[in-house]
Amino acid sequence: MTVVESEAPPRTARATRLTHRVFLVRELGIVVALGLLIGITAVTNSRFLSQQSVKDLLLGATILAILATGQAIVVITRNVDLSVGSVLGLSAFLTGTLFLNHPGIPIPVVLVAGAALGAVCGAVNGALIAAARVPALVVTLGTLYVFRGIDYQWATGKQINAADIPVPFLHMGTSTLLGVPLLTLFALAVVLAAGFYLRSYRSGRELYAIGSDPAAARLSGIAVGRRVFFAFVVCGMLAGLAGVLYVARFGTLDANAGLGQELNVVAAVVVGGVAIFGGSGSVYGAALGAMLLSTIGAALPVLGVTPFWQRAAVGALILAAIGLDRALSVRVTKSLQRGVNQ
Repeated sequence: MTVVESEAPPRTARATRLTHRVFLVRELGIVVALGLLIGITAVTNSRFLSQQSVKDLLLGATILAILATGQAIVVITRNVDLSVGSVLGLSAFLTGTLFLNHPGIPIPVVLVAGAALGAVCGAVNGALIAAARVPALVVTLGTLYVFRGIDYQWATGKQINAADIPVPFLHMGTSTLLGVPLLTLFALAVVLAAGFYLRSYRSGRELYAIGSDPAAARLSGIAVGRRVFFAFVVCGMLAGLAGVLYVARFGTLDANAGLGQELNVVAAVVVGGVAIFGGSGSVYGAALGAMLLSTIGAALPVLGVTPFWQRAAVGALILAAIGLDRALSVRVTKSLQRGVNQ
């Protein structure tokens, strides 16, 4: 009896390490695919790796990576937020309106205001899902249209131009530090902070338990409703923050800002190895997925691929990612079962 008890923990630990290794390989595969795509495109057109092209490539992935980070936190809990594109649009128009109506307003205040508006939208989603226990797909599909409708009503056909935005704020979207765009460094800080939280804090690890088995998590004493609510608030907050950075990146905006972005975000998360079934994956993988999709969008036209086949390639990549995640999940489950039975 004593021998069995002393051997069980090492076996469980080995199974856990196997799980981490499997999904680490999944993320390394994205890095390899990204490197191959960049290498092939650079051989075809050497200007693809010019300083300006690399800068544009990084900036193109920045906002998507921030959105994917928040979406990954939600998907880990076995939910999804389809309203992130509309939240980005609302926050972006709030940013432009603040600069237009209050010249000289400090940039940090605008950043906080945009993130706060996003958090409120996320709280609406989280409350309906966690308290009323309405499926996330239904709720966020509804709020996608509600938030976009509010944006259209607020904008009433107006457009905010770069001339209405303070120059120092616009410089955030173009400035670099050691050759790396400031917005990219901002996104990197967000991804690292979210990854550290999920890995190092109990409440972050509990999100994985909820995604693996919500009923079992509830029976084990985890406050499932509260944790899911928190996940949606964070997702909304990051979508709001992305809306502020959207203005710094593009300058000109209207009520269509972020339209359709939610599909790209979900695609980046799935391609990045965050299982759509919940319970596995990381924000690092989601950020890599965002980088891969952005690179595909920039590289395939250089390679002479038509828009139809560009979309087909992304669709095939999503299907392949879902199939691979399912296969890895089955493999990990069998390994865990063998560890328990031995």
